[in-house]
Amino acid sequence: MSQFLLKSVNRDVGKAIHHYDMISHGDRILVGVSGGKDSLTLLWILNERLSRIPIEYKLFPVYIDPGFPDGFADELCEYSRRIGFDLWVEKTDYGIVAHNAANLENPCFLCARLRRKRIFEIADELDCKKVAFGHHKDDIIETFFLNMCYAGNISTMRPVQSFFKGKISIIRPLAYVDEDRTRRLAKNWEFPVFHNSCPYADISKRKEIKQLLNQLYKSNRKIRGNIFRSLRNVNPDYLL
Repeated sequence: MSQFLLKSVNRDVGKAIHHYDMISHGDRILVGVSGGKDSLTLLWILNERLSRIPIEYKLFPVYIDPGFPDGFADELCEYSRRIGFDLWVEKTDYGIVAHNAANLENPCFLCARLRRKRIFEIADELDCKKVAFGHHKDDIIETFFLNMCYAGNISTMRPVQSFFKGKISIIRPLAYVDEDRTRRLAKNWEFPVFHNSCPYADISKRKEIKQLLNQLYKSNRKIRGNIFRSLRNVNPDYLL
């Protein structure tokens, strides 16, 4: 594995954690695991950091199975055991419910909402005050464009978001890490590849936005960084 790549990811994860005060000594952190490269990278990095930082915290990986046929929950459990974790698998029918004939306009929103609600409930059961998701820099940029184009508002995911009057906080330690690096790390670490059986996996609005942005990035390598910096550099005097 490229040590430079690993160091660059560790540096940016540490920078995000420090900048937003994401993790404190003694935290119990639920880690949302989807089976994708980003959440597996997050789990690996947060676990690896424990051997070289002066604070301690505990990680509780959780997978919400949406209930589609040909799921991979058993394989994900086995992989989690091999790296030292007892994965909590929550069997649901959220994907089936969200993709019924009466909800074809926005099934992804409902599925995500149901899964997020159950994640919060499990966090409460595990006494976890923090919930870590594997959203990276590109997810944050794409969400900004999704909300602008399809929801008519200017907003995105925040690296730290508090819910229920501060009872639970979502943290995104990969907020400063672009997707290309998580992709390369996943390949170097030989993470297992799980097939996403969601019928909308290849036709989502997010994928359309990703393709549009990739065309922009090809024209100018500075555009991704400029967009990300602009999310912290808002001038309300020049907005409606």
